[in-house]
Amino acid sequence: MASIVQKVDPRSLLSRGGPLGGLILLGLILTFLSPNFLTFQNLFNVGFQAAVVALLAFGQTFVIVSGGIDLSVGSVLGLSGIAFGWASVKAGLPLPVALGVGLGVGVLAGLVDGLLITLGRLPPFIATLAMLSAARGMALVISGGVPLNPIPRAVSEFGSGDIFGFVPYAVVLMVLAWLVTAGSLRATYPGRCMYAIGGNEEAARLSGINVSAQKLVIYSLSGLFAAVAGILLTAQLASAQPQAGTGFELDSIAAAVIGGASLAGGVGSATGTFIGALILGVLRNGLTLLNVSSFWQEVVIGAVIALAVMTDTLRKRGA
Repeated sequence: MASIVQKVDPRSLLSRGGPLGGLILLGLILTFLSPNFLTFQNLFNVGFQAAVVALLAFGQTFVIVSGGIDLSVGSVLGLSGIAFGWASVKAGLPLPVALGVGLGVGVLAGLVDGLLITLGRLPPFIATLAMLSAARGMALVISGGVPLNPIPRAVSEFGSGDIFGFVPYAVVLMVLAWLVTAGSLRATYPGRCMYAIGGNEEAARLSGINVSAQKLVIYSLSGLFAAVAGILLTAQLASAQPQAGTGFELDSIAAAVIGGASLAGGVGSATGTFIGALILGVLRNGLTLLNVSSFWQEVVIGAVIALAVMTDTLRKRGA
């Protein structure tokens, strides 16, 4: 018995089970405080509302695992949505082409981030901060500062529609993105490179990994996930909004860190990020059900983010 106890590492348990335990505890508390929380309709509403942040956070996880950070995902989301709206509404392009334009813009923005970091030798914080401003400005220039609508009916129906009469398409897309992210991190060469680069970039380079090329892949993937999130948000709003996604970069980072990803790199998982995004969604939903003002909701979310980062810092000190 003593040997079994000695093998249990409390820090490992905290890292692996903490986010899920926190989500369950939060759900129990809200169930006690609000009788409307634990209903199928409300739980699917949580998933519907958390889907956009979850998509952003999956892309952010690639970056954080590799030891970087992407502050531009919220603005790239807005730019991709506007690019899709412009292609479908203003240019009148067929839907598949318009979707390709929106996704392509997201990948291009991520690729530019990667080039600024690898060729320009800019720190990820500075490079993506510059893209945050540039992408938002481009969204305003293209749209003229006004929403673009009406978007194609098939897209708006996807944004508000559901399967079997109760499962929103947004939730299905979120689950698929989770599986794709998990598979990419676990079973692909770029996924293994992300952990290697985040763990020790110089060691990864000496072991034969083309670090610069992999960083281009990583930031392009982040841009792609931001573009998917942008088109999903456009579908949910039935309109392409130039200010869409403002501040979402913080939520994406928070979801990854709450889910156990380390800002120092080398640690993180798709499942943890998925749970982190659900925690943020449940928290916002629960505070709304309890009639907490939106101002205080931001205070609570900020406190949760600070607590998650402090936990990450303490975990690193104890490692």
